[in-house]
Amino acid sequence: MSLMYETTLSDTNMRQSMMMMPHPPSTTAAAAAHQQQQNAADTLPTNINFGFEDLRERMARFTLKFDAFIAEGRKRVLDERNEYRSKIAELAEDHKMKDRSIEILSSKATSHAQTIAKEQAESQELLAAIEKFSLQRDQRIDARDRLRVEIASTQKLIAQRLEVQKQYAAKMDAQARYNLPELDFWVDYLCMRIEGVGRADELQFVFTHVDPQDWEREASFELLMSEHEYRVERCRPKIEKERLRLVVDRVNESRDVAVFLKGMRELFVEVMK
Repeated sequence: MSLMYETTLSDTNMRQSMMMMPHPPSTTAAAAAHQQQQNAADTLPTNINFGFEDLRERMARFTLKFDAFIAEGRKRVLDERNEYRSKIAELAEDHKMKDRSIEILSSKATSHAQTIAKEQAESQELLAAIEKFSLQRDQRIDARDRLRVEIASTQKLIAQRLEVQKQYAAKMDAQARYNLPELDFWVDYLCMRIEGVGRADELQFVFTHVDPQDWEREASFELLMSEHEYRVERCRPKIEKERLRLVVDRVNESRDVAVFLKGMRELFVEVMK
């Protein structure tokens, strides 16, 4: 750089010296001046070294250094630009990946919120179902307790009735020892026999010796005993309803079967006359 400055300064001084020289007044004067300058030039020493080769060499080295500096700067700028572009691409890709991650996280957050809302709704339903079942359980426990009380009361009543039935059965067994001889007496006394008709709680009573003209002629009636009150279903021969009703009412009031059978025989005897 100092060499270039010195060369430029020398050229400037030479130009200023030439500009300060006076202009020739005419052609003759110019020729004379020229001759004078030529003579002056011839008088200059021939061994003067201006240093142009050194200057050229220094300029060449400077040019090489400058080109190397420019090339290095250009390479550095290119490398920095490529690095900048690479970083920008990486940042863009990272930004894109972050956006994608944000979308995924947002989707997961939405799904998680929906799942939480669904679970909360299911929890509410389960709580309502538990409350309902708890109420039903309490109601059934109350019903079970009531049934236990009713069962205990029913069992007590059954035990009482069984005891009554046992006592009644014992009484009937004791009475049966007397009923059978009595029944045989009335069968013989009333000329009567007892037959089944093929239906439960229904018996047929058949009388003979009711017709003075024909001792073998039979008269019968069917007695229904399935209800509390006795009821006569069929009579052969037929008996007047009012008279039959009086006899049946009397046996239902007194529960005296012997009197009833005697009354029925009397009605048949009157019918046969």
